[in-house]
Amino acid sequence: MTTLPGRAAAGEPRSRRRPLRRWIRARPADVIDLFVYVVVLNLAVEYVPAVITEGFTLSLLTALLLKVALEVVIVLKGRVTARFRAATTRPGKVAAAVSLWLIAVGSKLVVLGLVDLVFGDAVSLGGFWSVTLLVLVLLASRSAVRSVLDDTADPAA
Repeated sequence: MTTLPGRAAAGEPRSRRRPLRRWIRARPADVIDLFVYVVVLNLAVEYVPAVITEGFTLSLLTALLLKVALEVVIVLKGRVTARFRAATTRPGKVAAAVSLWLIAVGSKLVVLGLVDLVFGDAVSLGGFWSVTLLVLVLLASRSAVRSVLDDTADPAA
């Protein structure tokens, strides 16, 4: 019996049949982040002349690329921040602070490069300052939506 590419055979365990569905159920915050990123990116396309996508599909794929890139940046920033807090010497603190600055600046340049590499002229996030503003708004929007949907928050508040 042949199966479609990406589909498991009928005799395989249910857990192997639907890896995407399993991943989505395990990480709903990431799916919500992606939706938030799509909305913010499309608002930027509408109101910031330097930000351009040639269609909704490209904006969705760009939001996915931004999600992955920003997750990597957040992990790196967390590791460097931990090193900064653990540093006991002045040179150690300075090295960690410089590393944080390099991540903050370098990540914007990496995002611009990735978007250009993957999408070419079909997507433009503008220059350094527009992508910096976009990233700040993306992260702020993500944080705001997560705080609204946080079910561990005090219901009496």
